[in-house]
Amino acid sequence: MTIKRAILALLTILAIVQIGSSLKNSLSQPQIQSRLELYQTNLVLHVAEFKLSPTDDFDLNGAVSSLVGQDPYAAASSKYQQVRQELITNRDNFQSQLQQLAQAESDTAKSGTIEVVNPSAGNSPNNNLALKNQLRQEIRELDQFVAEISLKQGILLGLQDKSAEAIALWSEVIDHQDNPKSAYSQTAKVLQQLWQGKGEDVAEDEVAIIKRNLDGWFRYQALAKYDQVHQLSEDLALLQATESTVAANSILKLALISGIPVFGGIGGVILLASLIIQRFLKPETAVLATNSQAKWSTPWDWEITWQVLIVGFFFVGQFVLPILISLAGINPGNSLRFKALYVLGTYIAMAVGGISVLYLSIKSHFPLPEDWFKFKFKSNWFVWGFGGYLVAIPLVLLVSAINQQLWHGQGGSNPLLSLALQAQDQVALAIFFSTASIAAPIFEEIMFRGFLLPSLTRYTSVNGAIVISGLIFAIAHLSLSEVLPLATLGIVLGFVYTRSRNLLAPMLLHCLWNSGTLVSLFVLGGGV
Repeated sequence: MTIKRAILALLTILAIVQIGSSLKNSLSQPQIQSRLELYQTNLVLHVAEFKLSPTDDFDLNGAVSSLVGQDPYAAASSKYQQVRQELITNRDNFQSQLQQLAQAESDTAKSGTIEVVNPSAGNSPNNNLALKNQLRQEIRELDQFVAEISLKQGILLGLQDKSAEAIALWSEVIDHQDNPKSAYSQTAKVLQQLWQGKGEDVAEDEVAIIKRNLDGWFRYQALAKYDQVHQLSEDLALLQATESTVAANSILKLALISGIPVFGGIGGVILLASLIIQRFLKPETAVLATNSQAKWSTPWDWEITWQVLIVGFFFVGQFVLPILISLAGINPGNSLRFKALYVLGTYIAMAVGGISVLYLSIKSHFPLPEDWFKFKFKSNWFVWGFGGYLVAIPLVLLVSAINQQLWHGQGGSNPLLSLALQAQDQVALAIFFSTASIAAPIFEEIMFRGFLLPSLTRYTSVNGAIVISGLIFAIAHLSLSEVLPLATLGIVLGFVYTRSRNLLAPMLLHCLWNSGTLVSLFVLGGGV
């Protein structure tokens, strides 16, 4: 083995350990999908409060009903109960792991034996302490999320004339909180008093608790209950007028985030079915047959491919860049704009490093054979890119629905999604858009579709290269729960590239996908 291969082997081991650790850590992290579903549910509840004005010239009842369903309160309550149960199950699992660690330490101490600690096996005292602290932190965060969900689910139950169930749920919140003065306990006590008809016992400072600790539709319902109990008709009318305005604005938001997957999915299913039928009827001239067996002429061997992937992507992104940032003492702080700039800056630095490694690795093979890294503006790249986007919508949504059942709300998510969800600042949103919809499609498509996929065709079929590159693309995002959906998206991206032989096509698809996600996050975040 040469020195170069020995170094590559060492870097590969480091990369595998780092990737494995990141994927393992993501297992204990909540998915953002559960919170997004609740945000959309909250938007539906706002729309359900929409009341038509007598001066309206046309009836919107049918359109509103199609958006919110026949019984939005029951549907929302069911969704909150589902998420709450998932959170409780995950919390109980973490508590069980914590108890097992404590029991193992206790058994070791009682046995009086001396263990030989093997730090590499992960059983050192420091590793156990770090794991226990991590589990305790996860349990605390899940406790808070469960309490938040319980407060809101109780309001939904109360509005369905299930006051006894609501009061019992709020009692659980009070009993489970260690601190009786916590925001969750205080809010639960106020809600109990209101739905027990003891509104006269609710002081003004406790009403302030509702305004401070509840948001959106749930704050509106709690305050409306207060006004009803105290017969404050004028305050109630003003509150309802405000909520009616919010409801009217929410209709367009809900239609937007519902329309993208619904109409895009329908168009994607029709397009996919048409392409499959054409493939069977005209196997040789069908659109799907375009370049289906045509491989790239690859002048380098597997070692160069290995080098670019490990050094240019994983090593630069997971080791070099974090070390440089740490040495520079760069800290984005709490400002959302600075966080957005930090994400953009680090991503551009990773892209520059990765593409530099790619260039230096294949420089000796210039000029490259035809079809490598092609950007052909005068072609049908837009049709391939947009068509691929439509096809990806139903496929990824289907896989995501199945995937959600497998992970039960855990498995982690891209941290950029959580930041973008908070981005009601248009400047921050524009920066996130630059990262996700411009920088990411350019860099990732050059690396995974422009270089990795064609390189793999030297050793496997075109379809095999599509699947392998799509799977590596998914794993590179370092979230277990996103592997299947992103692998599906990666396969569609690879399919579009192999057929179009134009990097602009998968870049467009990638841009449309990330842009649609960002728009949905912005709308949902603003609907809370």
